This record gives sequence, structure tokens and C-alpha cells, in this order.
Amino acid sequence: TYLFSHVTCSSPAFCAKVDGFTRKSMRKAQKQRKSQGSSQYRTHTAPVELSPLPQLKDAPSTEQQELFTQKLQQCCMLFDFLDSVTDLKSKEIKRATLNELVDYVSTNRGVLVEPAYPEITNMICTNIFRILPPSENPDFDPEEDEPTLEAAWPHIQLVYEFLLRFLENPDFQPSIAKRYIDQKFVLQLLELFDSEDPRERDFLKTILHRIYGKFLGLRAFIRKQINNIFLRFIYETEHFNGVAELLEILGSIINGFALPLKAEHKQFLMKVLIPLHTAKGLALFHAQEYSVSFSKVIRGLLKFWPKTCSQKEVMFLGEIEEILDVIEPTQFKKIQEPLFKQISKCVTNPHFQVAERALYFWNNEYILSLIEENIDKILPIMFGSLYRISKEHWNPTIVALVYNVLKTLMEMNCTLFDELTSSYKADRQRTGHFGLFYALIITFKARFCVLPTTGLFINCTTFTCRLVTAKHSRVNRSLHVE
Repeated sequence: TYLFSHVTCSSPAFCAKVDGFTRKSMRKAQKQRKSQGSSQYRTHTAPVELSPLPQLKDAPSTEQQELFTQKLQQCCMLFDFLDSVTDLKSKEIKRATLNELVDYVSTNRGVLVEPAYPEITNMICTNIFRILPPSENPDFDPEEDEPTLEAAWPHIQLVYEFLLRFLENPDFQPSIAKRYIDQKFVLQLLELFDSEDPRERDFLKTILHRIYGKFLGLRAFIRKQINNIFLRFIYETEHFNGVAELLEILGSIINGFALPLKAEHKQFLMKVLIPLHTAKGLALFHAQEYSVSFSKVIRGLLKFWPKTCSQKEVMFLGEIEEILDVIEPTQFKKIQEPLFKQISKCVTNPHFQVAERALYFWNNEYILSLIEENIDKILPIMFGSLYRISKEHWNPTIVALVYNVLKTLMEMNCTLFDELTSSYKADRQRTGHFGLFYALIITFKARFCVLPTTGLFINCTTFTCRLVTAKHSRVNRSLHVE
């Protein structure tokens, strides 16, 4: 064994430096070990030992409110769950107290008197609002990697439960609560959506939705801050764990939008939701609410169409079909040509899932009716691609689907189909005799080019005509193009 800067060749550190795959595997193993721990929830002060207080149900009604306040204050004490052997008694007392508070708020009326609101919100803020630690794995993939779970979850979960019951209590008064559940509270709540723990994000999703419903004055602010999170995600960080949950909340919000849509909502669609498709995590939105903007939506999707990710391309096609399912014929006419040029590219995609998803459009009766109404525009766009892959595609399932599509298109307009067939075959016969030379011709993109052996600047159009009309032997003798 040789030593290089105090690192042995057999050591994991050396392997990590030499082999990138080893380094990635080691980092993933460390991440998985870490995920069984915590997101480093820390206390700022040394906790004192808690003493159990009397049960609320056993206290006289005249003393219950004071005891309720004492229990709320007791639950403001934080404990370090990274150390699993310290403060066990106090941790259990706090857990039992939180359970009691959840039950008390859920089952009793007249609990939420005005003096209780600041105590309740103080306890909630003390427990849930904290600085989230940076991710241990910058390449975190929620589909493959284990998330970092919150070690203090036994307490935090109950605090979230309490907050939810607090908001849903029949005696809850937004006019009082708005003094404490304000813009600052909402901002801190939104920051927690970046937690890696999916359990926490699920609670936050429900709670934010309740706040949006209860506090009319915060609605515009909540939408604006969600927009800001998405814009940072798209253009700056490219990482935010709670994007899916925020989109789900927006789905419910969008369903409540009145028609016609406000300018703010249209701008949100064009400036945020559509650019969100460029991110690694594909966004979903409710196309049904944007009938006035279908052409802009589809053009936006075509603008950001994925070039290298087949999975995202399949998702884009799914979104396009959802939009076409509810589009008006007049709107369809505006986007049919650029749309079917893209679909034409998709059906020729060597990745069979992309081609299959595009061909499934012809299984949708409403889309078929739109195609039939505009067959004179759509068939010339699609014909060449469909005819070619019916002969050349490697996947027999795709070939079978293409034959069905061609049959459907032929039934829509037999005359136009026959004309395109004859024209296509004539073009193939005209070019088929030249084989390699035709392939060479179509690669010329510019009007002029430089011959590699002579450096002469020649007219590419003239060269092409001569190449097509010349005999193979004569071309080989006169043009020594390697």
C-alpha cells in the first residue's frame, strides 16, 4: 500500500478522489444514514425540567382558562431531540400536554377567548418557526433519496395538529387572530415549505389553505409570496422542496377564480406557471380556468418544449391534451399549425413513449373533431412524418398506432390523402436514385459553402443542381469531396 498525502490507496477517501461513482455512492450512503437522524433541530436555551400540571377536564370551570394558559406557556419549552437520552421525562410531559391541548380545543366551546390568542400564537411560533438546515445532499432527488426527517416531530406534529384545530374551531375569530396571524407569520410559514420532511409539508399545505380561506386580507399577499418563491425557484435556486405542495394549494385557489380572469391571474399564468415548466420538477396547472388565454398557454408550452428529457416531453403532451379537451374551435385555429408541427416531431421521436403519447391524441373524440374540421391544414403537416415512421420506426406498437392514425386521416379527407400520397411517393422516387448524394444535399443549410479541398467559395444552389443531374461516376471524378 502506497501513501499519497497521508491517504492510502485502499482508503475510502482515496477511492472517492479517484472514482466519481464511488464518491457519489459514499455521499448517498452518508445521506441515508443522516436521514435516520434529524434536520438538526436545536434549542437556544438549556431546558428546565417540567412538572406535570393538573388535567384540564378535572379543573373547575373557573380555573380552566388560567390552567389552559399555563399549559400553553409550558409547551413553549424546547428540547433537543438529537440527544435521545436527555430530558426524557420532560419530553413526555410536553407531549402529553400537547395531546391534551389538541383534544381540549377540538371538543370544547368557549375556549378561544380574546386573551388566549396571543398565548396560542406564541406557543405555535416558538415550536414550529425555526431556521431549516441546509440540505446534506445538493443533488437530492425525492424519488430516489431518503428525506431528512425531523427528529423533534413527536412534538412538532402535535403543534401542527393544535394549530389546525385552532383554525377550524367554531369560535375562531379572524378579526382577533389577524393581529397575530399576519404577513410576518405567513412568510415564516412559507419558508417552512422547504423542509425535506414530507410529513411537515403536508401539514403546512392544509394549514396555509385554511389561513387563505379565513383571512381575506391575506389572500393577495399569499399569492404574491408564492409567486416570489416560484420565481426564485425558476431563475435562481432551482431548488425548493415544497413546490408540489404550493402548486396543489394554487390548484384549489384557481378553482375559485371568477371569470373573466383578472390581469393579475393572467400575468401569473404567463410569467410564473408556464416558465415553471423549464424547471427540473415539472409543474401542473388547471388549464380549465384559462379559456381566454389558450393560444398564449400553448405557445408558451411550445416555447419551453423540452429537447432532451423524454419524461418531461410526455408530461407536456399530457398537458396539451388536457387543454385541447376544453379548447374552443376558434382558439384551436390560432395554434393548430405550430402545435401540430411539434406533434409531428413527437410522433417521429425514437423514444417510443413520446411517440405513443402523441399518437394517443387520435383516441380523443373531441380532438378528432377539431382535426376533422381543419384537416386541410393539419394533414399536410402530419402526413410526411406519419408515412415515414410507418415504414421505419423500430417499435411495432408505434407502427400499428401510426397505421390506425393514417386510416383515420384518410377517412376524413380521402382526396387530399391520395394527393399527398402521390406527391410523397413522387418525391421519394425522384430523390431515391441518388442515395448518399441526396443525403449530402439536404445537409447544406447555407446558400454558399467552401469546398474543403480547394477553399473555393461556390454557389451552393448551383452545386446542388449539378450534383443532382450529374452521373455518379462523373461526380466522383470531378469533385473529390471526402
